[in-house]
Amino acid sequence: MRKPASIDEISKILADLPTADDSAAADTRARDGILTKPPGALGRLEEIAVWLSAWQGKAPPSAEKPAVLVFAGNHGVAARGVSAFPADVTVQMVANFERGGAAVNQLSHVAGAAFKIVPLDLNTPTEDFTRAPAMSEDGFVAAFGAGWEAVPKPCDLLAIGEMGIGNTTAAAALCMALFGGDALDWTGPGTGVQGEALSAKAQVVQEGVALHRDAGHAPIDLLRRLGGREIAAMAGAILRARLENIPVLLDGYVCGAAAAVLHVAAPGALDHTLAGHTSAEPGHRKLLVELGKKPLLDLGMRLGEASGAALAINIVKAACACHTGMATFAEAGVSDG
Repeated sequence: MRKPASIDEISKILADLPTADDSAAADTRARDGILTKPPGALGRLEEIAVWLSAWQGKAPPSAEKPAVLVFAGNHGVAARGVSAFPADVTVQMVANFERGGAAVNQLSHVAGAAFKIVPLDLNTPTEDFTRAPAMSEDGFVAAFGAGWEAVPKPCDLLAIGEMGIGNTTAAAALCMALFGGDALDWTGPGTGVQGEALSAKAQVVQEGVALHRDAGHAPIDLLRRLGGREIAAMAGAILRARLENIPVLLDGYVCGAAAAVLHVAAPGALDHTLAGHTSAEPGHRKLLVELGKKPLLDLGMRLGEASGAALAINIVKAACACHTGMATFAEAGVSDG
């Protein structure tokens, strides 16, 4: 499947997205109704099994080949002091991912998921979006395409996340531009900034949105102007997964901001996704309300790097195991009332 070569091509794909397989969903729902339990007794696990079937286009669903994708990028706006850590940490953490030493490596292992880190031009940060668009159109399309091409096959469940010093600032700016409100509504501590540093971070968000909101009304163009390469890549991977019948687990605030661009550009574009968790980053809970997503987990995590989404793979696998492995009333010789 050829990656899009322009913003116009991305927009055309968004205008004609494949829909859920209602027949597969109905078959899974019907089997759920005869399993050895009261109707609805497994709560959201039952809903997750139906969701899997609907977007995989098969019944029963599967969660045997999950994967975790993490995209890494550096941001010019980091030079404004918006993070408690220097931009060099992005490169250092990529090396840690590659050695298997990060939290997400352990969580991917526990979930039985393949793991891949995709660094994106780390030696060349994006432009400071308070002064210019973060990316040229060609640069944006290249980053979006990198995410598009990174989606693994075979894969029946994909968890997506990021690493990039300064990217909660970009996420806050995107959310403010897309949904309105004040900069302080969307700006949080990220790596741990507090007090005057947090106020300064919010001011950077305000400046960026003021510069680009009128110039770029289209959500995809706002992503080019205010986002980062890893945020564009996540959007590309989420969209490609939709076309490949791969359900997606979204990670935290930054991943949610990437997804929000698709949601605003094409309502329904995120129906094949679930929110893996609620981040402790304050803007994430507000963003999930805008997206209409109820998270699977709420553990106070704020690490990024797909950690919450990777952990949530286990919930989806549990839902799938119950649906496919439980006996029916007839098979178990149990009266169904």
